[in-house]
Amino acid sequence: MPSVVISIRVPRKLKEKLEKLNINVSEVTRKLLEEYVEEVEMKILEENLKKLREKLAGKIDPATIARLIREDRNRR
Repeated sequence: MPSVVISIRVPRKLKEKLEKLNINVSEVTRKLLEEYVEEVEMKILEENLKKLREKLAGKIDPATIARLIREDRNRR
């Protein structure tokens, strides 16, 4: 997968500490960014589900929902 370079400024003392502790900044930053993106995506999904739930409230019979879930589980 192609990659791009992202640069950031950090205080000199922080960079010195990172070097002293032999911390792989690229690896740590990549992992933290991936986790953060996943967290933001989950929040967006939660918001969208909440809006959908509010929009559909009272429009779908709970028995129908239960039947559809049962059918889906039985297909697995």
